[in-house]
Amino acid sequence: MTTVSEVAKGGLGAEAFVPGRRAWGDSEPPARVVSSEERMWTRIRALWASRELLVFLTRKEIKVRYQASVLGLLWSLLNPTVVLLTYYLVFTFFLVSAIPYFALYLFSGLLVWNLFSLGVQTSATSIVGAAGIVKKVAFPREVLPLSQVGVAVFFFSLQLIVMAIFLAAFRILPSWNYFPLLVFALVDLVIVTAGLSLLVSGLTVFYRDLEHLIMVLMQAWFWLVPIIYSFNNHIWGQATGAKRILKFVYLADPVTPIILTFQRFFWGKLGLAGTTATSIEVHFTYGTYATLLAAVLGGSVLVFLLGMRVFGRVAANFAEEL
Repeated sequence: MTTVSEVAKGGLGAEAFVPGRRAWGDSEPPARVVSSEERMWTRIRALWASRELLVFLTRKEIKVRYQASVLGLLWSLLNPTVVLLTYYLVFTFFLVSAIPYFALYLFSGLLVWNLFSLGVQTSATSIVGAAGIVKKVAFPREVLPLSQVGVAVFFFSLQLIVMAIFLAAFRILPSWNYFPLLVFALVDLVIVTAGLSLLVSGLTVFYRDLEHLIMVLMQAWFWLVPIIYSFNNHIWGQATGAKRILKFVYLADPVTPIILTFQRFFWGKLGLAGTTATSIEVHFTYGTYATLLAAVLGGSVLVFLLGMRVFGRVAANFAEEL
């Protein structure tokens, strides 16, 4: 095998030896680094120190999306407004639902789902899309997928404004006593989205098909959470006996308790006001919601730590794979 001394003597061209790789003519691929030398806490502190970079990348992603647009960010308000009005017209005059104010019920769940799905799907290709700076500039790579989560949170805030306008226009008051739980649920949602975003963004660098698989899984996942159907009527109120175990498996999905909390805050009073046989009851008590969200918080933190762990183990090979 060719040594460094042989290269120095001029026996072979300088390009025949590359540090960290095998000699010229050796067919075996270079060894990959499979672990990170930095501890988890060190990487989290480095990520916190780069929070200004995270904000900058988030703002850049938002500006790029509407750079050549006349209305700019107004499109972000117009889109959810049109969607909500469409839901209201369709489910009020054409497809009358047994769920009172179904458009509000539906949009309450979509607020959660849009943030979650947008954050995870866009972050999947965040490292691949930024290959140029990943190979040339030293910075915490975690800020790239997390900036996509920041973009999703920004669009969520705009959709929340549309929801507030809708509630004011129709003189509907949310359940303000559940507002602390709403904030709790939002924190859970951001943490679990960030954790999954770190996980999928790191793995997509090595398995490019994962980008398409995530899209398919998200489409299937959408039907596994109570957005377009009632949790009480179709899940909690139907199964008995051994099938009741499936109800708790259903609640193990971290997105489900978050959606139920949002529905309770925005739509819960309307559900309680129903007096017909087909009216929808509120799902749980205040304490039960809090317990479910606490469990989701624990699971979300574990998902985030797993995402950080996997991302840290594969990040050393990004430049080589890209």
